[in-house]
Amino acid sequence: MKKIFLSWVISFFVGSLFCQNFDYPFQNFNLTTEERVNDLMERLTLEEKILLLFHESPEIDRLGIDAYNWWNEALHGVARWGTATVFPQPIALAATFDKREIEYSFSMVSDEARAKFHASKRDTAFRDRCGLSFYTPNINIFRDPRWGRGMETLGEDPYLTATLGAAIVRGLQGDANAKYLKSIACAKHVAVHSGPESIRHQFDVSVSQRDLWTTYLPAFEYLINHGVRQVMCAYNRFQGEPCCANNYFLSDIVRNKWGYQYMVVSDCWAINDFWERDPKTPRHESHLTASIAMADAFNTEVDMECGNSQSALLEAAKDSLISEDMINTHLRRILTARFELGMFDPDSINPYSTIPLQVIDNEEHRLQSLKMAQKSIVLLKNENNILPLSINIRKIAVIGSNANDSTMLWGNYNGTPQYTTTILQGIKNRFPNAEIIYEIGCDLVLDTGNRENSKAVVDYDATCNRVKDAEVIIYVGGLSPKWEGEQLERDADGFLGGDRTKIELPKVQSKMLEKLSQLNKPLVFVLCTGSAVALESEINYVDALVNAWYGGEEAGNALADVLCGRVNPSGKLPVTFYKSTSQLPDFKNYDMRGRTYRYMNEKPLFPFGFGLSYSNFMIRIDTLIYNDFYSKKNYELDDSLAQVYVTVTNSGKYDGTEIVQIYLQHLDEENAPIKSLIAFQPVFLVAGESKTINIPLAIRHFEYFDRENPGNHSFVEMWADTNRENPLNYHIMVGNSSADEDLQTMKLSIKR
Repeated sequence: MKKIFLSWVISFFVGSLFCQNFDYPFQNFNLTTEERVNDLMERLTLEEKILLLFHESPEIDRLGIDAYNWWNEALHGVARWGTATVFPQPIALAATFDKREIEYSFSMVSDEARAKFHASKRDTAFRDRCGLSFYTPNINIFRDPRWGRGMETLGEDPYLTATLGAAIVRGLQGDANAKYLKSIACAKHVAVHSGPESIRHQFDVSVSQRDLWTTYLPAFEYLINHGVRQVMCAYNRFQGEPCCANNYFLSDIVRNKWGYQYMVVSDCWAINDFWERDPKTPRHESHLTASIAMADAFNTEVDMECGNSQSALLEAAKDSLISEDMINTHLRRILTARFELGMFDPDSINPYSTIPLQVIDNEEHRLQSLKMAQKSIVLLKNENNILPLSINIRKIAVIGSNANDSTMLWGNYNGTPQYTTTILQGIKNRFPNAEIIYEIGCDLVLDTGNRENSKAVVDYDATCNRVKDAEVIIYVGGLSPKWEGEQLERDADGFLGGDRTKIELPKVQSKMLEKLSQLNKPLVFVLCTGSAVALESEINYVDALVNAWYGGEEAGNALADVLCGRVNPSGKLPVTFYKSTSQLPDFKNYDMRGRTYRYMNEKPLFPFGFGLSYSNFMIRIDTLIYNDFYSKKNYELDDSLAQVYVTVTNSGKYDGTEIVQIYLQHLDEENAPIKSLIAFQPVFLVAGESKTINIPLAIRHFEYFDRENPGNHSFVEMWADTNRENPLNYHIMVGNSSADEDLQTMKLSIKR
């Protein structure tokens, strides 16, 4: 940051010396942003204003305004824009429970974005998808593992999603006090949007006020309070009204209750769903014409359409369905963002313009991608400490369609790295003296795949015969972005339109694991996935289960580092792994009862927050201190209400990281979650070391749901009630997973 600041100081004075001749006041970078926006808006015609309200904003040559495409993606690296570092998929990043490393990773993403953007200004041939506005992060709650886009999210927990989502925003947008935004992030998709994919253009969601305000909305409020500059509305309807024309969401909540002042953008072509009639793809069909639909969306606080209905909005303006004053309100937000990104200023005064193209997927960024992949890996089973494997092992069999698949590791919404280390190659790299036997074995889903012909019927016995002499068998399977994702046109048993209809491991893989287990050789199952997979039978076939997610460009080396013991696994599940599909409510039902660790009464296969280590960690609550805040005249919801002092001890033989997790249970509130995550902290300990840490617990987590005024933060007012005689009672639960057996509990009773 010091280098960037020094660069800005030098470039500002250089720019001040040589850039004082302006054709228009809005080009004068010495004026305030408000003054520049006002001047530019006065010079635009109504038609030009409307053109600037769409994601593909054209050039306005007479004013020297460049064309700009707002639609860019950076879900886990700059996407769809040539070479870029590909970090692990967001669901994998969530498994790190490490907000600092996530923020650092996304500062690298925004470095690469800036390098590309400024190169595009110098070379017009480099301009496609070259923007600084990113439709990232996806903070929808991963309420059901059948949703194909769940891999894009940060898991099933509102607090984890909010905390890590804010870290992504900070990494992308840069220092909030700097002259320029580094790039701008987008909180998507408002709201209650998590499948099914096949009917998202017509689906009408209805949920209770409790679920809405305590599960689906908190992450959006948190990111808005932490400065995110774009919010995207969703495809679906909410209680009959399309989300991109939903007064309750966009006007009442986002603008009025939360005071959001920046851009709201539609999901791409979402407004078309209001008026288009398509028998092949049923839509909302809530509006008669495109112009009525556009007027309704923009009158309801949408500032920009990701789409191409410019003529419809112009028609709406001419027919007085929308006023020019309203057009100006939207345009002011859009132009403000462009000025704050420095788009109307010379590169000579912008410190980010000095970031060279050489940062793109360079060694430092690749090493960070490797580090995040290592930290994301979750060890779910390790029978008899079969892992780590000896570096001196002589023969390893590697089997499975995912073993040598590079594009699987990229996930979705991805860039293209300079090269990718597959899992097969990673194992070869880390076990250089071992003979590696590689077999496809079987397809992920279809009853096909062998060494000679990937379309042939699976021959389980032949595969087993070829690997029977191996000292250890590593099966690399699971799922793939080819089968789970956004509106995919691939259907098979268990899959529909990008979603899954059941969460069990496909039968062809289950049978392969069963056959391999009969060889009585150590069997390691490497699970590549973007979502939870039911493995109730398969867990008994394998000696070790390692969840590697979609780990990015260095996933192969990261996985092999864990297998050989170079890295002690520390990842934790950001989602519940259910035993079977039968444990899930109906996919279309958005009610949270029975879903996720917060509301599930049955025992899952693996709980939220679970993950093993090669070491042994002991967590002990030392003390719980309540901080009386009544004497404070002003308070913030993130202020500390209590502090927990915890001692963590590494009693094993390996250095490693444990994730201390703190959950809260409301004892007096009806229908409250069973427990909710309210704090977490990674703690690194060398073998034999102990540390005592202090974890603050924010006021916001102790609030009760207000049935009369849902969404209100009336915590202090409730406690200040002098007529209240009974204490408010909570359980504070500390451990290394959400399972009761992994938690220690202390009661906190607070009296007025």
